[in-house]
Amino acid sequence: MAVKNAMTADFLRSAYGGESMAHMRYLQWGNAAQKEGFPNIARLFEAIAYAEQVHAHNHFAEIGGDVGDATVTAGAVFGLKGTVENLQGAINGELHEVEQMYPVYYNAAELQSEKGAMRTFRFALEAEKIHADLFKKAQDCAKENRDIEFKSVYICPICGHTVLDEAPDKCPVCGTRKELYKSF
Repeated sequence: MAVKNAMTADFLRSAYGGESMAHMRYLQWGNAAQKEGFPNIARLFEAIAYAEQVHAHNHFAEIGGDVGDATVTAGAVFGLKGTVENLQGAINGELHEVEQMYPVYYNAAELQSEKGAMRTFRFALEAEKIHADLFKKAQDCAKENRDIEFKSVYICPICGHTVLDEAPDKCPVCGTRKELYKSF
């Protein structure tokens, strides 16, 4: 079923565009981190790129096959710099989503009784909080010219929940089983 309200549909398209761009940007920044000698930061970028893909997929699915033109503006940094600067761009983008974008999108969807949009916006919001924190930890390490330490990054394929070292028995956001988490 397609979204009934034009504002929520626009927010879904905007979020889809932003998450799609973040996905590709993080892959590029991961490649750069790898070349700079930060293989774990590169893996973190790759893993979170996957989480952003999960979010984009959820937003796209919620639109429900609605076909039409849309101008999608994503308010995030574009370009390639050093790993410390790229991580700052990632932090800024994640904090924008956490502090401004997703709370507004969620509240509009709630006001319009768009349950599916509320769900996908909440999933993304909860993951983005974690992403901002992980990127900050990685940046702190990179500023000291060292790589972040972890065994693996685990991403929930349903909501994008992100955790280091070991997946939880059950996703705290959506309830997905541990076995379904994707490891990086």
